[in-house]
Parts: sequence; C-alpha cells; structure tokens
Amino acid sequence: MALYTKEEALEYHHFPRPGKIEVLPTKPCNNQKDLSMAYSPGVAEACMAIHGDESLVADYTGRANLVAVVSNGTAVLGLGNIGPKAAKPVMEGKGVLFKMFADVDVFDIELNEKDPDRICEVVKALEPTFGGINLEDIKAPECFYIEDKLKKEMNIPVFHDDQHGTAVITGAAFLNACEIANRKPGDCKVVVSGAGAAGIACANFYCALGVDPKNVYMFDSKGLIWTGRKDLNEYKGKYAQSKNCTLAEAMKGADMFLGLSVKGLVSQDMVKSMAKDPVIFACANPDPEITFEEAKAARPDCVMGTGRTDYPNQINNVSGFPYLFRGALDCGATEINEAMKVAAAKALAELAKQPVPESVEKAYGGQKFEFGPDYVIPKPFDPRIIEWETPAVAEAAMATGVAKRPIVDMAAYKLGLTRRVEKARERAKHLYESYLTK
Repeated sequence: MALYTKEEALEYHHFPRPGKIEVLPTKPCNNQKDLSMAYSPGVAEACMAIHGDESLVADYTGRANLVAVVSNGTAVLGLGNIGPKAAKPVMEGKGVLFKMFADVDVFDIELNEKDPDRICEVVKALEPTFGGINLEDIKAPECFYIEDKLKKEMNIPVFHDDQHGTAVITGAAFLNACEIANRKPGDCKVVVSGAGAAGIACANFYCALGVDPKNVYMFDSKGLIWTGRKDLNEYKGKYAQSKNCTLAEAMKGADMFLGLSVKGLVSQDMVKSMAKDPVIFACANPDPEITFEEAKAARPDCVMGTGRTDYPNQINNVSGFPYLFRGALDCGATEINEAMKVAAAKALAELAKQPVPESVEKAYGGQKFEFGPDYVIPKPFDPRIIEWETPAVAEAAMATGVAKRPIVDMAAYKLGLTRRVEKARERAKHLYESYLTK
C-alpha cells in the first residue's frame, strides 16, 4: 500500500520552498564587526593561517564536514539513464539523509558528462572544497573505473554508495543470518542476481567476510557469469564459473540469494530447493524478486529481507553511508577502506542483538523486535546506530593508519554523537516551521 500519492510527492518537493536543501551561515553577520570578520579584512587571518598550515582548513572552514554527492544521472534508482537534472531530486534527498542521520553537510553536484576520465578530472579538481566524495547513480561498469581512479588520485574518502552501501547493510544481515543458522560465511553458497554496481560490490564484500569466490554464482540479464561467455568485463569476470547453469539450478542447495534485478524472478520451487535456513535478500524495488509472503510460505525457516519498509529486515543504505562518512570525516580519514566497511557491518550486526528501545518500536507502529530471522539488522530509525557504527568506523580507520586526525577520547566522542544529530534535527525542524509561518 502506497504511503503517498503522486500529487503529495510533487507537493513535498515544491512547497514551501522548491527543493529539499538550503545553505545557511553558521556565524552571525549582524553588524560592522561581524561583517569585517566574515569577509574583508578579518577573513585574511584564516586564509593566511591555512596558507601556513593546510591542515588548519579543518579548523577554520566547513570542509571537514562537507561531502560532495556527485552523479551524472546515468543509473538513477530504478529509473535508468534519466540525465543529471532529473537526478537532482535524488541527490538533494541524499543530502537530507546525510544531515538528518549524521549531521554531515552536502553539496549535490550533477555533472553533464558521461566520459569517465572527464568525470574523474572534474571531481579531482574539487578536492580543496570537500572532506569526502559520495558517488551516486553512475552506471556500471564506468562507476567502478571512476571510483578506483579517484581513490588512487585523491587524498579524501571516495565512496560509491550504490556499491558499498548495499554491501555493508546486507553484509551485516548475512553475518547474523549465518549465526542463526549455525554456519560460517566460508561454507556458504551464494547466488547473486544482478551484476551491476551493487551486485558486484556485494559479492566482493561477502568474500571479504569469508565467502569463497568459487561459491558465488552471479547472474546478469544474459544468464550466469561463466568462462564460456565472451562479453565479460574484468569486474564480472572474477566470478566466472567453469560451467554454465540456470538460476533454478544454481539455487539448489544455495545458502543465500541476493536479488538486485527484477520482480518475480524467483519462484517458490527455487526457494524450496535452497539449503536449510536459507537467506533471501530480494531487493528489487518496489517489487522484489519474490514476495515476503511467497518466500515464507515456501520456506518458513528462511531469513527474508527486501528493500521495502513494510516488511521485516529492510535493506536500506541509510543505515550505512551517513555513519561511514561521519566516522571517516571525524578522524580525517584519507579513504574508506575495506576494514572500515567490515567494521560498520559488524557493528550493525552486533547492535541487532541488543534489546530494542521503546522509541524505535513506537516509530514502527508499536511493533516488537527481537533478534531472530525476522530481525537481523537494526531498523533505520534506531538512534543507536550512530553510537555503534560511527566509532567502529573511526577506530578501524585509526587501526589501519588512514586517520590524519585520530580521536583521542573515544568515550567522549561516542557520547557526543547522538546529541549532535539531535541538534541538527532541531535546527532543521525550526527552519521548516519558519517557512510555514511566512
């Protein structure tokens, strides 16, 4: 059942002010002295301090809390190649989520450019402005090339959320599902339907968690990724099986199915053929590869997740990217590496085992949540996520030597995170209400 009408969605984006984000000053500018410090001549003091020591840009500007959300609109949600202007509502929306969940500031940047090298050239030139780069809705395989090149050439975190956000969230759920089924990731056979940015990144991440690449059966629109095909790029090729098979054949005895493809692709017979306590993450939106009801009817013992809010185990990237960037920015990380992503997934997995606060249950209509097959990942509106995931990310950054500004008092840092987000939400609420009174 839809939560809104088309008209309501358009009105939401149009009133009381077009768009979803606004840039506001953080310092007063009400009199002659304020003006002289905000701009000339007082601003020169900050300029010359940074000129003498560039690390001071984090102290005297907003760069250390500013992320660029960059897209060229070639793979927007499930809408496809709709162009950079049509992608802008999504990028603004990403800015809202960054701010409301982790108090990270965002400039959304939509590029009218499809050439990967040109995109890299433009984004690299923006490094003095930003503390991090979030690549978004850029089609595969170009997105892999762009991220890889920028990570090598830039000294700030570059993160393609379409790839790694889904990987971290499903990875956390996968770890807990393995625990429930009393098996190890290394023993699992994994079937992936969808060999785009998210599908390949998820497979890579599962392997980082212990899955054997030989046990990954990946399908694209042309069938199984296998060595007999001549149309495979380097990213798909690493998962090429030696023999061809159908999806139904691959599903026999599989421990996990990840769907990032199209609705109705998986039948109940396929689910019935899976291993004991199977994991099924059917993430095609808005309609999954198999519905929750169909999967549970076929295999009551399955751990089932979708991208939808109206069913258990929602796979939602908002539980990942804001907190990954928050931790990375706060310790001055030069990258978001594999260890930081693994730390994020393990923190989310562990949080799901903790008693759920009444406030979270209230946000979901009074539902009760307890660790088990229908609750293997925390709900996106769980306010504790920032307290668990963000410090884990920062600690991993420090442990792997990529943190330029290590956090000295981690206990105090953890205590301040929730309050920081609460204050950001209070400011946003006050601003929105001020529009309504005009």
